[in-house]
Amino acid sequence: YVKAYVASCDLTQPNVEEQLRKIMTASNNKLRGIRWILDCVGPYENGDTATHVGTLRHDGVDYLKSPQFERGLSLLEQQQNLSFDLQCAPIQLVESACALFAKYPKLKVCLDHMGNPRKVLGDDLLEDGIAVNPNVVPNSEELQQWRRGMKAMSQLPNVYVKLSMMGYAIPGWKRTLPRKSLLKSLVREVVSMFGAERCMVAWNWHVNDAISDGDGNSNVGPNAVELLEYFCWCFEGYGEWERERLFAGTAKEFYRL
Repeated sequence: YVKAYVASCDLTQPNVEEQLRKIMTASNNKLRGIRWILDCVGPYENGDTATHVGTLRHDGVDYLKSPQFERGLSLLEQQQNLSFDLQCAPIQLVESACALFAKYPKLKVCLDHMGNPRKVLGDDLLEDGIAVNPNVVPNSEELQQWRRGMKAMSQLPNVYVKLSMMGYAIPGWKRTLPRKSLLKSLVREVVSMFGAERCMVAWNWHVNDAISDGDGNSNVGPNAVELLEYFCWCFEGYGEWERERLFAGTAKEFYRL
């Protein structure tokens, strides 16, 4: 039973109002928000940079700097009462997203995948494709950029965060305790920045465990039970109210369920 939908819609379309109306009608008025993949740090380079394959629809164009995109975004707040699911690279949070979404304080924004820190410990496997990468020293530059963006976004009360697709931050995190522990620290850092009242667990399930968790950056990922158990470990020491918000309450509020 589906209670609500978040749909894909290109907000730069000249007829975006009409498209939103059609989606709302097709959803039986269960539409709650729009999501459009925006990770763009330049043209797509086969996964070698933070630019997502999904942006091939507008290759090399950063929609967060587009007047047409901003016009469509404004409609979500002004006319449609819809939220926006934001997936972008950390540098985009710093350079454009924070300033853009500050203009629309009534628009609820969900920052997907913890703000997308990328391969904090490097690749999951070594070049032979077999041996596990033993590195346990985080990429300080990547984390510094991510923290700048997340701290800036946390100052906007209309911005929430999904704790999801954590294998993008640390591909193959389930393989070793040091990886699990570092990821746990990042999860708790996000909760500390935004508060449990603006953070929500998300399963992000599509295709299989590995793709759902790491978007192709590893060949392993947790199943649903393993992911639930991992989040329970991450949230050790939190109160009952905080855990309720993280596992259900925040999502119910944000998506009006």
